[in-house]
Amino acid sequence: MVRVGLECLLRDRMDLLRGRKAAVCCNPTAILPDLRHAVDALHGHGDVDLRRLFGPEHGVRGTEQDMVAVGESVDAATGLPVTSLYGTEEASLRPQRQHLQGLDVLIFDVQDIGSRYYTYAYTLAYCLEACADAGVQVVVCDRPNPIRGDRREGNLVDVGDYRSFVGRFPLPNRHGLTVGELAHWFCGQMGIPRDEEALLVIPCEGWRRDHWFDKTGLPWVMPSPNMPTLDTALVYPGQCLLEGTNVSEGRGTTRPFELCGAPWLQPQVLKQEMDRLANKWGLEGVAFRACAIQPTFHKFAGLMCGGLQLHITDRERFEPLATTVALLIALKRLYPDEFAWRTAPYEFVSDRLAIDLLSGDTSIRDMVDGGGELPELRTAWRRWEAEFSESVRPCLLYDPGNGS
Repeated sequence: MVRVGLECLLRDRMDLLRGRKAAVCCNPTAILPDLRHAVDALHGHGDVDLRRLFGPEHGVRGTEQDMVAVGESVDAATGLPVTSLYGTEEASLRPQRQHLQGLDVLIFDVQDIGSRYYTYAYTLAYCLEACADAGVQVVVCDRPNPIRGDRREGNLVDVGDYRSFVGRFPLPNRHGLTVGELAHWFCGQMGIPRDEEALLVIPCEGWRRDHWFDKTGLPWVMPSPNMPTLDTALVYPGQCLLEGTNVSEGRGTTRPFELCGAPWLQPQVLKQEMDRLANKWGLEGVAFRACAIQPTFHKFAGLMCGGLQLHITDRERFEPLATTVALLIALKRLYPDEFAWRTAPYEFVSDRLAIDLLSGDTSIRDMVDGGGELPELRTAWRRWEAEFSESVRPCLLYDPGNGS
């Protein structure tokens, strides 16, 4: 059984909180094994002076949909003020000095899912930055990477031209780190001193890098409204790219990201093409099912769409990013007049395409539009993955597993 950082904090490190004014940045995933939420556990603890809550995208209680601004509020359960870190403008992503005034420590406890597009990691980075400026210590309660900590896939973000709230640092699409490890790496990227006065990570106990989430014994709490299962998290490093297109990524269905579709899509034709490309390029661990979807909200709400579902058949061999890039290639080839890249503003950015922000550069769009082949990108990814793995080695906190 894995013990998460929050449990270890309450059991062993209450000295970090005793006699200090504290705040918590969290969402519904900040739970103990008995399903008590961190806010409830800390607010009811006699040694904790809890003053404020901070909420990332979707809010402290996780009620809002993607890219929906969350306002200031009062937590109904505790009466504590809640400061949103996902509002109507980019400045809202960072804690303001007045929100940190009088605090001694900020506890960060949010379950990440191992993909660079997931915005919680960048909320952590902004918290580290703001707290360093304000002299407030950050204590990160770590949680496992649900899709393993020893797998990486993809290129690194070109932060000179494509830095955004879905790619603020040069991370690969599937990064293989925990939130605590990201915190140490972010500090290095931002020049924040790596000492306990600025940052202290409370590691998990019993987790190894080769563990999937369902091997931890921990309950799955949806990290966001459209992340219902571990399989959703596994396809997400690829399927999130559909947010940069006019194809539904399955929001508004019961299996977001595993399902996708559009009114003009012919399911059997797309399935046959995906089967052909999977065989051609050696895409393993996944099967494609032709289907129909009718999203209840988001893209094509209420419309019947031809669809495709990704079924994970062997998660050890499945490559989420490569699979979705193959899907983009298939969509462009089959539907050149219907398929299009999203042009609307995306995550507070309006002067660059969403697909390029998600991709971290123009390589995927250029390859798809140019009729290129997946192996071209795969070769480049291997180089980036090796470079990143070497750069983060000093930040790793956990045993690799596999008897190593």
